[in-house]
Amino acid sequence: MIIVGLGGLQKDAACAVLRDGELVSAVEQQKAAPRHMRGALPVEAMRMALEIGGVQGGDVETVALARPLGEGHRARQIHLELRSLFPKARVVSVDHHRAHAASAYYASPFDRATVVAMDNVGDFRCGSRWRAEGTDLWLEAEMSYPDSLGDLYSRVTELLGFRPMLEEHKVQWLSASGEPKYAGVFREILRQDASGFRADPAWFDMDRREAGGFGARFYEALGLAEGAEIPEAMKPDLAASIQSAAEAIVMDFAGAGGNLCLAGGLALNALLVAALERSGRWDNVFVQPAAGNSGTAIGAAYHAWRRTHGRSERCPMRSLCLGPEFSAEQIKRVLENCKLRFRFLPTREELLAAALDQLSQDRIVAWMQGRMEFGPRALGNRSILASPLDPYSTENLNVYIKHRESFRKFAASVPEEAADEYFETGPNARFLATVSRVKQKHRKTFEAAVLGGDWVRVHVVSKSENPLFHRLLVEWGKRTGLPVLYNTSFNLFGDPLVCTPRDAVRSFYSSGIDAMVTGQFLLEK
Repeated sequence: MIIVGLGGLQKDAACAVLRDGELVSAVEQQKAAPRHMRGALPVEAMRMALEIGGVQGGDVETVALARPLGEGHRARQIHLELRSLFPKARVVSVDHHRAHAASAYYASPFDRATVVAMDNVGDFRCGSRWRAEGTDLWLEAEMSYPDSLGDLYSRVTELLGFRPMLEEHKVQWLSASGEPKYAGVFREILRQDASGFRADPAWFDMDRREAGGFGARFYEALGLAEGAEIPEAMKPDLAASIQSAAEAIVMDFAGAGGNLCLAGGLALNALLVAALERSGRWDNVFVQPAAGNSGTAIGAAYHAWRRTHGRSERCPMRSLCLGPEFSAEQIKRVLENCKLRFRFLPTREELLAAALDQLSQDRIVAWMQGRMEFGPRALGNRSILASPLDPYSTENLNVYIKHRESFRKFAASVPEEAADEYFETGPNARFLATVSRVKQKHRKTFEAAVLGGDWVRVHVVSKSENPLFHRLLVEWGKRTGLPVLYNTSFNLFGDPLVCTPRDAVRSFYSSGIDAMVTGQFLLEK
């Protein structure tokens, strides 16, 4: 049985393909074709996902759309397009938050859980809590816009000078260097009463269209004149305050006990996930790592498998490397078309040796191998790598290549069997969905990657999930005594993760990256 899931049509559109209950491909439109009209079908992502799965349009039994499209010309047009593309398929519509919840619970290893989905707004709902058991999800509680934690976090994002709905992750990382002095203010803004959480409008100025729309009462609580620019020294504390308040609100909403599953845009907040993990309120915490709108494509497909077709088989998410990969011939064609000089590496041993030689010289290496990752994080297939032994790695990666703020740290990738030597990790570290603590005896080694409180973004790599990247780390450990490499996403500022060989070439030659290993080819500058 073939099910196609579509999600995020208004933002972060994606397509997923489920074959007999197992996720075989998932592709985001932004990576496949960055110029995409909001509300349109993710045509290129659909083409790639179907091709990866070896599926023709006529093979598809069900198309599941995350978010009801409602009435109107555009909704009818999309249904007509889908009928043309998938002539034998039944089209079902899945509520946005139900798709979020399904993406978390059905991808988890649990048969029973509490499921929490929180985002800015989706179909006027901005938070939902579900009871999950077996194949069923029951809605227990919800938060409706404008009583939105995600909206409040976005308002603070704008207040601090970042782009709302795009750069909330910067607030998260900035928070690690601040103190939550104003957390009580944000708890007052979004208060809990007998009927749930309510946003108090008295803290806002409805006529102010900039700086988050905060009003006189808010600025007075901060000790500032109304509408004043936020001092740079205050920004980390404000970031820490909204982060602390967000963690407390999610905990209050989620409750306690048993297993917890998370999805929605707020579940992309790795510090929030870490706070939930270490709270002791739940036996296990699982976050669906592609937790944003794109992940609803997965949730819609899972929902159709479970509820539309009544299937009970469980196929937990095993990997996020669900996108396209490219053959040596395809890569070679692009390199030759661009008239580039390259070295062919016919064996895996030569490929690994070439990468290790570059890293040993403290060179920054772009690493493009295998299938592209689904979601916002590079997990060893579309990565930029550097040696932790290089004292200039922070400056080289952040300033000269990624062009980003110093408080945004890169991840440390480590083989699964060596992780406990260096870090205190949990299951969500395999998807970079949380943060871990560096053990004190190794803190100096990883100083360039340490956030406040000895937190490090740790990526635990298993041999079964990513054998080539795992072996690179192991061989690096044999060569240097430290089986850890710094890892950040292979993309330039403002661009999505590279997808194709042509994307990789453009990013490589537009940046300060020293070398690139793409498939079986080495390129150097």
